[in-house]
Amino acid sequence: MSDQPAGDAPVRIRVQVNGPYLVSGGIPLTRRRPIISEHGEPLAWDALEDFATTPTYSLCRCGGSANKPFCDGTHATNGFDGAETAPTDPYDERQRTYVGTRVVMRDDRSICEHAGFCGNRVTNVWNMMKGSDTEDSLARAQVMRMVEQCPSGALTYRLEPDGPDVEPEWRTAVGVVEGGPLFVTGRVAVERSDGQPLETRNRTTLCRCGGSAIKPLCDGSHQTNGFTDT
Repeated sequence: MSDQPAGDAPVRIRVQVNGPYLVSGGIPLTRRRPIISEHGEPLAWDALEDFATTPTYSLCRCGGSANKPFCDGTHATNGFDGAETAPTDPYDERQRTYVGTRVVMRDDRSICEHAGFCGNRVTNVWNMMKGSDTEDSLARAQVMRMVEQCPSGALTYRLEPDGPDVEPEWRTAVGVVEGGPLFVTGRVAVERSDGQPLETRNRTTLCRCGGSAIKPLCDGSHQTNGFTDT
């Protein structure tokens, strides 16, 4: 089970109209970065230090704060349009299923943030699932490992077509990815500014560069629009 933070306020993230993320319930805020191979391939996640926070805090969503990851009110003056267009229907209705040997991978391209854990210089999870690779236990384990590192939850896996998803054990936290999104883990509820909830999932990535076309979710725009948090 995930470690639930203590606090009187609900454990959730509420999107503010054309403004920041309001995080409540004492959710830990931590730095996270991908561990990169000598070939430039992301392999796993490294958790760095936790930020000092109060039980409720606001995180920048427009990309312009001078105090990232926290909001400093810049959204009120830089013309930020935070209109939310992320899908609110269930993952189960959007996913595409790939059946291999003793593993079933599911994929929802609409919420991919292009973190790159799903492939390497030799192959990727789709090639392994489409071929006969998963007949080999080592290849099957590689698929599972790569899927588990997907921060957006676009990729999931299960052992049987009708079985439950097998999810990695992530603590309840908001992870600040260097130069990237907020990597939210541990089934934290996310509520749009109109009060409509997004589907609560074990892994979610939220845009903090201001450029995503599927706000509040990340679509990888930070990789091309010059976003920086240094």
